[in-house]
Amino acid sequence: MSHDPNCIFCKIVDGKIPSRKVYEDEEILVFHDIAPWAPVHLLLIPKHHVPSMVEVTPSDAPLLGRMMTMIPELMLASGVTNGYRIMVNTGQDGGQEVAHLHLHAIGGPRPWAKG
Repeated sequence: MSHDPNCIFCKIVDGKIPSRKVYEDEEILVFHDIAPWAPVHLLLIPKHHVPSMVEVTPSDAPLLGRMMTMIPELMLASGVTNGYRIMVNTGQDGGQEVAHLHLHAIGGPRPWAKG
């Protein structure tokens, strides 16, 4: 399994940095973002280190498919019933802040939509 000892998400996978875990199995870890953009903001990461979508290969397709298909259940379990956003920022110009592939699943009432 690929691993980067300097990567904050690899350190979370190793348990060296705490997180509010939502789900975990042999390949995937899901936890709450520490700076959420909405009431529910989950990060889904592969446990092995993939720096970004640029480095994804066809062999990653089953894992990425699993990550995408688990989002509806995770959001429903988190109380999100009126839609959500899925984002993957890629590279510096794409807004990626941590160089470890991660999916954002963001939902709940949008603060700017409140009257």
